[in-house]
Amino acid sequence: MKVLVTGATGFTGGHLARRLLKDSANEVRVLVRNEKKAGELKKLGAEIIVGDITDRDIVFKAVKDMDKVFHVAAAFREASMDDKYYWDINYNGSKYIFDACLEYKVKRLVHTSTIGLVSSVKNPPSNEEEAYSPGDVYQNSKCEAEKEALRYASEKGLPVSIVRPAAIYGPGDMRLLKMFKMIAKKRWIFIGNGKAYFHMVYIDDLVDGFLLCSEKEEAIGQVFIFGGEIYTSLNELAAMIASEFNVKAPTIHVPYKPVELLAVLVEKLWKLFKIKKQPPIYKRRVAFFKKSRAFSIEKARKLLGYAPKIGLKTGIHLTAEWYIQNGYIKV
Repeated sequence: MKVLVTGATGFTGGHLARRLLKDSANEVRVLVRNEKKAGELKKLGAEIIVGDITDRDIVFKAVKDMDKVFHVAAAFREASMDDKYYWDINYNGSKYIFDACLEYKVKRLVHTSTIGLVSSVKNPPSNEEEAYSPGDVYQNSKCEAEKEALRYASEKGLPVSIVRPAAIYGPGDMRLLKMFKMIAKKRWIFIGNGKAYFHMVYIDDLVDGFLLCSEKEEAIGQVFIFGGEIYTSLNELAAMIASEFNVKAPTIHVPYKPVELLAVLVEKLWKLFKIKKQPPIYKRRVAFFKKSRAFSIEKARKLLGYAPKIGLKTGIHLTAEWYIQNGYIKV
């Protein structure tokens, strides 16, 4: 089976590519911007195509002769980037993938979307049927790409499945490192009451979900949320992380609204003075403490047989252990 993975030097794409490379039946190709970062994958046997998802010719070159494509590459939230950055990568880049997969008659495409298409869940848990409610340019660009994927499926017969991952974590993840580190150092402060829900998915379980989408006929033309068995409040999550470092659970809360206003002001100042470095506080970071993210995984369970293997407590332990062993957190 000839398989392409985009975004393979990232956390999710890297784990997926390595899992695929473990199966000798797979010939794995990866599309990457930085060849040096793909060194490990090359040693494991991956074919490296160097280029950008925004380059249509490179995308078509990467997709040619592939049986399956896993499209994971994306522009994530970065306060210093303008709107065009997100639309070029998340929307236009995805359309190039869709067109190339049609051109070369790819057997299966798995497209990575986001649970952020429902930016805050009012009546938890949400599911795949809830109306879109993106809240920022990242979510909007991902939302339009998902809509386009579904249109390609219904109108053009593209054999695509769509993955909406919950908050991805596990050994190697750097996006939640700051939260773990601040809790370990007893510096974590809640903005607001900490009652917002947070839903996570351990990386190995998410990779299982990707593979199920690429194998099951029932997945074609469908959207699936992949998360862990449970979701928790931020208060509960912080307490679980604190227990891993044998420190007291954080209890300090500051009012939400004044911090949000400060974040808006800081963002405006950064843009006014054209400062490229990410500001210390910005609205999307503050919104983490307010927006509830709690989802049902029943559709994936029933249609695909998805069954998360790593419980939240175990996943947090394995992640914390990795941070300690690799020197990111000192205890």
